[in-house]
Amino acid sequence: MVCETGEGKFSQWVSIGGKHTMRSDEPVKVGGDDSGPSPYDLLLAGLGSCTSMTIRMYANRKKWPLKNVVVTLSHEKSYAEDCADCADKKGAKIDHIHRNIKIIGELSDEQRKRLLEIADMCPVHRTLHSDIKVTTAEDIT
Repeated sequence: MVCETGEGKFSQWVSIGGKHTMRSDEPVKVGGDDSGPSPYDLLLAGLGSCTSMTIRMYANRKKWPLKNVVVTLSHEKSYAEDCADCADKKGAKIDHIHRNIKIIGELSDEQRKRLLEIADMCPVHRTLHSDIKVTTAEDIT
């Protein structure tokens, strides 16, 4: 559940599963108070967490000596001029997520390559690459 805090222009309370709570907000440069991560920060955190967990699960299953995984992400929008599939959308922008994965441990080059392939199989990564349909309804209770 997400609802406004009543503080600042955009500050939100986020409750996940009734057990975890946090704030979300927009950065100062777009009119927020920066009292919590932005919606895009939360999206990147979900992808980064899922990526790291998926790599860890695979390495554990294979009993590979993976010590740690560090996933660094950033997001940007670029104009669709660089996108062959976007020609029909004049002025459209493409969302680009940059993901850098640091794999720490005594692993072979082949194992490292396989873990990077496994990263693309994390459920959040797969969701972001699938056709997504969001439905909206008003709660009138």
